[in-house]
Amino acid sequence: MRLSRRAALGVGTTAATTALLGSTTARAETGDDLASPSSDEAPPTDRGGAHRAIARRYRRATAQAGGEWSSVVAMADAGGAFHDVVAEGADRVVEAYSVNKVAVAVAVLDKVDRGLLTLDRRVEVTDAIVIRDTDGIFGLDGAYPSSVTIGHAMAALLTVSDNTAVRLCGLVCPALELNEILRAKGFTHTQVVPVSNPNRFFLGTTTPRETTDLLHRLAAGELLSAASTEYVLNALRSLTSFTDGVRLRLTSPERLRVATKAGWFNDGRNEAGLVFTEDGAAVLSYALFASGAFRGDPAVNDADFGATHPALRARAALGRTLVDATVHNGSTTRRPHRAEYSPRNGG
Repeated sequence: MRLSRRAALGVGTTAATTALLGSTTARAETGDDLASPSSDEAPPTDRGGAHRAIARRYRRATAQAGGEWSSVVAMADAGGAFHDVVAEGADRVVEAYSVNKVAVAVAVLDKVDRGLLTLDRRVEVTDAIVIRDTDGIFGLDGAYPSSVTIGHAMAALLTVSDNTAVRLCGLVCPALELNEILRAKGFTHTQVVPVSNPNRFFLGTTTPRETTDLLHRLAAGELLSAASTEYVLNALRSLTSFTDGVRLRLTSPERLRVATKAGWFNDGRNEAGLVFTEDGAAVLSYALFASGAFRGDPAVNDADFGATHPALRARAALGRTLVDATVHNGSTTRRPHRAEYSPRNGG
């Protein structure tokens, strides 16, 4: 059964040479895989070579996946300034789907930073507000009414991409105010779509350029306070967050170096995020928006929102190259953000 995310969110009920291309153990690729390197690919040895490897992998993977792509991939120089490695339809206005949940979180946390909200403020979770669309966790609760903190709602918003959490954020940051906050920060195309209920909205549009700009400025501490910045980036890097795309072929420590948010609906398969060096500097960004006719059986593709979809296989192929490319990035002036995986066994 296909579920309508738009209907659900509205008023009705996503410096070693060999390191750049990755080890065979980490990649576990087959010969016909999208991520399999061409026989004539020479491993790059510097930042320029890393740029070429990323661009080459992007062209090859997206061509094999099919569909229409609007993308920006950017890499920081030694001083921390980002430069395009890939720019395809960079200023095209696209449906963001759940990628815009990052913008929603930025707007809510902007109000926190201004003292208008606190993360421990509680919001009511009524039966009527819960979206039962098989995404997220609130629809699995089964016990309403209840209440959660704003912090809890946004953690669910950014990690498991819970759509009920969108409505909970709307209770404290209505659509018109949310859009005004984003416009004031310079994001005129990254906007949600208001509906008749002022506290609900569709997730709206963005451009690849605005999405990467938002991510760059977020990592640089230009959009939010240090505490709020860490909140968003820690959630997006969590191992609970999306792993079917860019992070699919990464180890657990590598996944913690990637802050990512995916979004999907109808034929759209989107993902955007940041890649950090081992010492915690944000040095790579990507905004990958794809839709249209992908390779393979359309009926299968339309019902496939997971790692087997051609667009997600392309993103997994690119993700391996993006993470490996950080070995050539050198020093940076970006403020570091570090995360470590510390599993527990209960208790």
